[in-house]
Amino acid sequence: MATEVTIPAMGESISSGILAVWHVKDGDYVEKDQPIYELETDKITSEANAEVAGVISLKVTVDDEVDIGQVVAIIDESVSAPGSSAAPVTPVATAPVSPVPVTQVAPVAALTEPVADVITVGASAGTAQSLSPAARKAAQETGVNTSNIAGSGKDGRVTKSDILAVAAAPAAVAAPVPVAATLEAAPVAVGPGARETRKKMSPLRRKIAERLVAATQECALLTTFNEVDMSSVMKLRKQHQEKFVERHGIKLGFMSFFTKAVTHALQAVPAVNARIEGNEVVTQHFYDIGVAVGTDKGLMVPTIRDCDQKGFAEIEQDILGYAKAAREGKIQMNDLEGGVFTISNGGIYGSMLSTPIINYPQPAILGLHNITERAVVVNGEIVIRPMMYLALSYDHRLIDGKEAVTFLNKIKDAIEDPSRLLFGI
Repeated sequence: MATEVTIPAMGESISSGILAVWHVKDGDYVEKDQPIYELETDKITSEANAEVAGVISLKVTVDDEVDIGQVVAIIDESVSAPGSSAAPVTPVATAPVSPVPVTQVAPVAALTEPVADVITVGASAGTAQSLSPAARKAAQETGVNTSNIAGSGKDGRVTKSDILAVAAAPAAVAAPVPVAATLEAAPVAVGPGARETRKKMSPLRRKIAERLVAATQECALLTTFNEVDMSSVMKLRKQHQEKFVERHGIKLGFMSFFTKAVTHALQAVPAVNARIEGNEVVTQHFYDIGVAVGTDKGLMVPTIRDCDQKGFAEIEQDILGYAKAAREGKIQMNDLEGGVFTISNGGIYGSMLSTPIINYPQPAILGLHNITERAVVVNGEIVIRPMMYLALSYDHRLIDGKEAVTFLNKIKDAIEDPSRLLFGI
């Protein structure tokens, strides 16, 4: 019986994507729920798992554009797992490999042969080993020659644990690596003249580019700056961090303070919690805050729902969970929709000052920056304080300067005196 692997529906606005990565090779045996590919769309990057176990046959290649519902592979369920009694593996004979003298230059073809053939095939004629995908991957990563390993699995099958045990053993007792394997693993030098490379832009990166250009062309962007003394927040975190972690199992970070401060400011200045639709101004009476997360694929903005109703621990849990899902390619479409405001923390990368671009159609975005100790004047005296620059970029068509400055000052006041968040003042 054969099962088709198709691209699942991922939301009304998504009709296609790019098959970015195959986690398996054509002809591999895959287990049920094993990750098999990654799909990049203009909104998210998602990972797909095998619905059944069997031998997989790939129908598209990496970087191919695929449509929703398209068949990208077929899994043959009639084939049993390698090493099982139902489907014995045909022995593979290998010819002896003559060692290459040190002074002899190996041909290019020898350098490009896959090391996996040396790792997974028995050393003598008439003997061959069958490895599970996990064991095969471990062998490739560690460089362990499995032909001399006595497997601890069923029917003497070599397991991942067997390979890792050999890899961890001292070099004196580890199986010697053939000279041919060493040569085959050697990287091929890139010739001179390769001064640039080209790579097709991913759908996610194209979408990010389109949205940023649209925001700058359709909005009247303006940025207002301020600075905030982080002393009170840092003291509060240090004072309660241990008990907070003990009770909630997660650290108390700065983002929850700023998320609550933004919520407080949106309640105080409703004009910032609005958006323009055609000739109408739509005022929102909910507080779903987007938190920008940087990933290898690009910037994503998952939304923390109902921040006015959540405590610090709930917000920290949401941020951590969404950030992990975004970086692992497991974020969902509904996680990215419906935000009214965005917070972007460039300070984690060392940024001192920037003018962030709004996440249109949201009307504003708050940029956080690096915390540095600086000399400031407090009550007529010069003191050293941990300071952070804040940047509020906003759509000037909707938000006037007075409202923007008031909004930013509300955030500053709440961070410098966090008790305001408790009393709503």
